Amino acid sequence: MTAAFSGKSVRGTGGFALGRQMTVEFYDCDPQILADAAVMEKIFLNSARGSGATVITSQFHQFTPQGVSGVVVISESHFAVHAWPEHEYAAVDLFTCGEGVDFDKAIEIISSGLGCREWIVSSLVNRGIVGNNGVERLVPVVEQQGCPSFQLSWKSRFEETRARAISCAVDICNCRNFDFNDKDAPEKFVSEFLSISGLEKGGEFTLRAAAGEEKDFVQLLSKGCLSGSFVPENKSVYLDIFVKEFIDPRKAAESAVELLGGAYYRMQPQVRI
Repeated sequence: MTAAFSGKSVRGTGGFALGRQMTVEFYDCDPQILADAAVMEKIFLNSARGSGATVITSQFHQFTPQGVSGVVVISESHFAVHAWPEHEYAAVDLFTCGEGVDFDKAIEIISSGLGCREWIVSSLVNRGIVGNNGVERLVPVVEQQGCPSFQLSWKSRFEETRARAISCAVDICNCRNFDFNDKDAPEKFVSEFLSISGLEKGGEFTLRAAAGEEKDFVQLLSKGCLSGSFVPENKSVYLDIFVKEFIDPRKAAESAVELLGGAYYRMQPQVRI
């Protein structure tokens, strides 16, 4: 059998990707196992958990007269399989958006469970390549010998580029928990957001009226600045975060969404070299 690429050990300075996808071909498997949806589901649940992934749910379907398709949804993305017992073959797709999932361990557990005699990693690609202007319109980047790899966490990107700071623009839309008519609400939100995010104030909170009923604010931090706008017209809040140390932009955005009761958010992080 061929060696697998490890989702944990791949490193480099190629950039940042939202996810890494590996496809694996499993040959000479036990056809009885490949024809049993319940057994297949157990194998893939064990594989997901054993690889370090967090299982959310799973769904496996047994075809007539034979064949199984299934997916395990994990918080990091998914594990999926399509099996052909008549060919003793299974096609597997492993997708992760986190660095904590060990592809090598996942393959080891699947191979053992399927009674597989040979497997081949057919592809390893980085998907959702993030540039300075957001997700770039690119064909997924194949990861191979001699090519730069991509980080899957902003912390890795921050550390490996030796960044001086990180900034992030966050748009929180349809904020149901925020009272745009309450003059004290902006400062209260900022105070709660800083507390959750572990950021310290470095000056006074300032608020000024903008166009219409919009309100702009600035909050100096001990190591940066938080600014933004509260826009009642579309019930949205726009944040600009700049910090001269590492903070996880996704966690910061999700904290803001939870506090504001936003329906969804958009974000554009950048490491500052």
